[in-house]
Amino acid sequence: MNISVIIPVLNEEQSIGKVIAAIPQNLSGDIIVVDNGSTDTTAAVASAAGARVVAEPEKGYGSACLRGMAELRNPDIVVFLDGDYSDYPEEMPLLIDPIAADKADFVIGSRILGKHTKDALPLISVFGNWLISWTLRLFYGYHTTDLGPFRAIRYAALRDLHMQDRTWGWTIEMQIKAVKARLRILEVPVSYRKRIGQAKITGTFWGAIKAGIKIFYTIFKYAASS
Repeated sequence: MNISVIIPVLNEEQSIGKVIAAIPQNLSGDIIVVDNGSTDTTAAVASAAGARVVAEPEKGYGSACLRGMAELRNPDIVVFLDGDYSDYPEEMPLLIDPIAADKADFVIGSRILGKHTKDALPLISVFGNWLISWTLRLFYGYHTTDLGPFRAIRYAALRDLHMQDRTWGWTIEMQIKAVKARLRILEVPVSYRKRIGQAKITGTFWGAIKAGIKIFYTIFKYAASS
C-alpha cells in the first residue's frame, strides 16, 4: 500500500525529529510536515529528518491539514499524526492494517481506550470527549470515545468527504462526514503520552473552551443540514 503521512506542526523543534524517526520506514512513502507558522527551527529539523516540508501561513489545525492534503500524490491511505510526540508513531500498523485488509475505510486511534501516561490527558479533555461522544450518539446514532488526531483513512474516501474546516472543527467534521457517507469506521486503542512543549488547546483553560465551542458548533451545523 502507498501510504502518506500528514503532520501539522507549530513550533515543534524539540519533538518533530523524534516523531519522524519513530514512523515505521516500511509504512511511509511520503511524510509531509506542514509548518503552520513556526518561529523556531521546526521546518529545518523536519527536513533534516527526511520529511517533505510545506508552509501554510494561515493559522489553524484544519488549514494545515488541508494544505497537507493538497500536497498528496495519490496514495492509498493517508495518516494524520501530531508533531508533538504525544502519539506513538510506531503504532501506525494498528490504524493501517484494518484498511489494508479491507475491514475499514477510516480508523481512529482512541486515547481513551488505550494506555496513557500520567497527565497526558487533562481532566477537561476526558470530560470533553465523553460529552462529545454522547452528543454524537444523540444526533447521529454514532458512538465514539475520542476525537484522536492519530487517524488513518482511505485516500479515495478522504477526497470524497470534501473537508472544509480550517480550525479545531477539523477532526469532528471528518467523523461526522464519514458517518454520513456510511464509511466503515473503526476505533482502535492507541498509547498516548504527555506532549513535548506547550499544548495548543488543552494547555490553557480558555483554549480548551474555544475549541469545545467550535466542535459543538460543527456538530450542530451538520445536524441541522441533514
